[in-house]
Amino acid sequence: MSTRWYPIYQRGNPQLRVFLPNFWMKLIRPEHEQPPNVVQFVCSMEMTKHDVKNYLEKIYNLPVVDVRTRIAMGKTKRDLIMGYISKHEDTKLAYVTLPKETKFEFPNLFPAEAKQKTEDDKKSLDEAKKNHKMYLEKNKHRPGTPGWFTI
Repeated sequence: MSTRWYPIYQRGNPQLRVFLPNFWMKLIRPEHEQPPNVVQFVCSMEMTKHDVKNYLEKIYNLPVVDVRTRIAMGKTKRDLIMGYISKHEDTKLAYVTLPKETKFEFPNLFPAEAKQKTEDDKKSLDEAKKNHKMYLEKNKHRPGTPGWFTI
């Protein structure tokens, strides 16, 4: 785990010391439509607005205009049999506003696969329909099924 505390001194040659923040941030796709220059993150609960701004500016060299944060309550659920209540963890959401000329578009990671997958799904659905029709036609006059005899 990374730490902001200075490591304990150990005898010997000078050691390479890397200091990393105890914070983490995760880019998420927003639930509601937002302006193109607003980006939404989930971050650690200990982060303040100033920490989010410094984190993005110093580590990722992003120009940040404004940061708004809110805490989203975790969902609660009651067990029907035992009657106890359980709750998911609360999360902190950070809405980062970039300069007006900067536009952020959420990346489409697999564009070619999505198109190919839909074509494959259509082919397999058509094939399944055709096989089902052949099955029904083959078993139409089988004894024991309704409609196999004529009066």
